[in-house]
Amino acid sequence: MDINSEINEGIDGWKTVIFLYNSALKEVGTKLEILNDEFQHVHQYNPIEYIKRRIKSPESIVKKLKRYGYESTIDNMVNYVNDMAGIRIVCSFTSDIYRLAEMIGRQNDLTVVSVKDYIKHPKESGYKSYHMLVTVPIFLSDRVVDTKVEIQIRTIAMDFWASLEHKIYYKFEGNAPDYISRDLRECAEIVSMLDAKMLSLNEAILEAKAAQEKQAEPVGVKAQKQA
Repeated sequence: MDINSEINEGIDGWKTVIFLYNSALKEVGTKLEILNDEFQHVHQYNPIEYIKRRIKSPESIVKKLKRYGYESTIDNMVNYVNDMAGIRIVCSFTSDIYRLAEMIGRQNDLTVVSVKDYIKHPKESGYKSYHMLVTVPIFLSDRVVDTKVEIQIRTIAMDFWASLEHKIYYKFEGNAPDYISRDLRECAEIVSMLDAKMLSLNEAILEAKAAQEKQAEPVGVKAQKQA
């Protein structure tokens, strides 16, 4: 059963929807924490720097529905606002983004509805992030409700740019002067270069560490590996 069926049954409307979205955030958040802990256990490395969760505010929902040309109803909110429940995963390196996306996609009880790769195909503004729209089953006492969650995966640098870009455009109510938009795109290019440089540096460090460990191996161990 999906959320829309719940609404049509008239069970508390708005409160029911918010309860389900909050439950979905808890479910997905727990899965991400377990994946991060497992990665640390197996590879001695945490791909996730931090996770943020949020439910879209009523004001933002109304604005989005108006922008799409829909009336402000709960049915329309559920059907047309896919980022009602959002989780942002912030990673150190771009390679972590695709590794995590693959791990999330392999979860049997998550259904990936759509993917938008704004890293390979950035928005005109310069915005970069990896978006996944998933549904997660919420097991209630007498039914199961499939609930949508939008997952955004980005690096620290991408998150820094996106947060400031949002604040700047909010001040101009979406109508920033051309020179502001141009400078923001230039900053986005700098962020991309920084991400690429940090990834290259990390790979160089890992290679150097592996070489040091190989040199430090006892002669007998080296001979066994060569054999």
